[in-house]
Amino acid sequence: MLPYGPMRSRAREAGCVILAAAAITAVMTWPLAPRAGSAGRVDSGDGAFSVWNVAWVARTLVVAPRGLYDANIFYPRRGTLAYSEANLGAGVLAIPFYWASGGNAYVAHNAVVLLAFVLALTGTYSLVRFLTRHRGGAAVAAVAYTFCPYIFSHIPHIQLLMHAGIPYALLAFHRFADRQTAGRALVLALTLAAQALSCGYYGIFAGLLVAFGALFYGISRGLWRNWRYWAGLAAAAGVSVAIVLPFFLPYIELQKEAGFVRSLDDSRRWSALWRSYLASGARAHRWLLPYLGTWGEVLFPGMVVTVLGVAGLAARRRAARAAAAAGAHIWFYASVAVIAFWASFGPDAGLYAWLYRVVPVFAWLRAPSRLGLLVVLALAVLAGFAVSALLARSRRAALLSTALVALTMADVCVAPMFLVDARPVSPVYDSLRKWPGGPVVEFPFFYERMDFSRHCEYMLYSTAHWKPLINGYSDYIPPEWRQMVVPLSSFPNEESFKILKPLRARYAVFHFNLYDHRQAAVVKQRIEQFREYLRPIRIEDQVWLFQIVAWPPAH
Repeated sequence: MLPYGPMRSRAREAGCVILAAAAITAVMTWPLAPRAGSAGRVDSGDGAFSVWNVAWVARTLVVAPRGLYDANIFYPRRGTLAYSEANLGAGVLAIPFYWASGGNAYVAHNAVVLLAFVLALTGTYSLVRFLTRHRGGAAVAAVAYTFCPYIFSHIPHIQLLMHAGIPYALLAFHRFADRQTAGRALVLALTLAAQALSCGYYGIFAGLLVAFGALFYGISRGLWRNWRYWAGLAAAAGVSVAIVLPFFLPYIELQKEAGFVRSLDDSRRWSALWRSYLASGARAHRWLLPYLGTWGEVLFPGMVVTVLGVAGLAARRRAARAAAAAGAHIWFYASVAVIAFWASFGPDAGLYAWLYRVVPVFAWLRAPSRLGLLVVLALAVLAGFAVSALLARSRRAALLSTALVALTMADVCVAPMFLVDARPVSPVYDSLRKWPGGPVVEFPFFYERMDFSRHCEYMLYSTAHWKPLINGYSDYIPPEWRQMVVPLSSFPNEESFKILKPLRARYAVFHFNLYDHRQAAVVKQRIEQFREYLRPIRIEDQVWLFQIVAWPPAH
């Protein structure tokens, strides 16, 4: 992780960095660590979806890896994990926590959230330590990037928390640019692949940064004449693609089947506004939100990193005199900040539209505003150079560095984090887990488009039994599912039975606490009317479980 100095010194520093990263993460995400098994950001469909997703991958990679993409939603559809981000990286990290906790989906998910922050801290520290050779600057940069307001605004989206791979990929690239060896090219390939499998957006960002870096350093250092440089980069790209491609094929198949593509017009809705760069949920900044009106994405980098990042540009001349490489690094990250900032405003600002037409991978993107994360990373690296320059001759460098880290933490802090207690799981699901396999359908069957995400609650409950669900939610909604949502919402009646029969539905769960009083009474009357087709398995107050034992005759 720290590629310099004697081996023993490096190991000691690495151990200290990991311990410090774990402690800082516990503080900045408090009280997530002590409540990891009993709470989470499940106040939205996206949050519940993330918990289900991570648990599905962590479980299925162990018990049935060949069926990984055949997630238990939208039955009888197959390949449904590819209807949204697969979150394979998060699922892999969750495996030991999922199984050690006896299949607790909250433990699996929250452990990965905490690990994502620890890895981002260590990755950014290692990157900036390598570039600046300064521990204090590296620590300030690591905190600023890892806990930036953008990341905390996406706590319910596990894939957008997996941002550690970007600094690790840049570190691998810088090491390769310094010395072109097969081993360093392989490390670069592995870090790029790991980031792509953890978050598609960030995987593309990391690849674009390395491509830009290849051109920048190829020209600035004269490496464009070195065939080993280009051969190593080509090999790294090839190995990375070879690793990722098998996991990406289901998305290509979905694109062919559904004609799925992100148009340039789609990206306008998800582009940054100038107010986005003033929006923050951190306690030190949130007072400004009422004055912003509509801001869209949360992209304020933080006051400390912004000031230090600009100061890092001022340190360019001193760095250039000390070492030509340092000056080149400052120019590179300043360029990244400008380009990412400009592109984040989407097609109307011009650059993003040009990139969309020239770079094929942009057809898979929808949210230009997420490029704001690269602005934060670039500012964090520049801030590392600023701290290095400011404290270079100080006799109290360690003390001042610690103070700057504490100030940066206070600047971006949101703790205590808002958490929601884990939803109690009805004993009905314990009964369902013990019964023979078969598709499950849960009611109410939410049929209005704005309520589709409420099916995520059933997906979260399914982690207790893992039977296939006719319910489902994802970025892509199958057209036949859309067509049946309205008639199914009236189950049980003859029309809904006709829909469920070819789907071979075997179990029906009713959540009467999710109906209003009038609807609940009507549904109970219909259950009584069709009782000969529905065998009660367990009636627990507000949650009823039935086995579908027969089908009404066709008329």
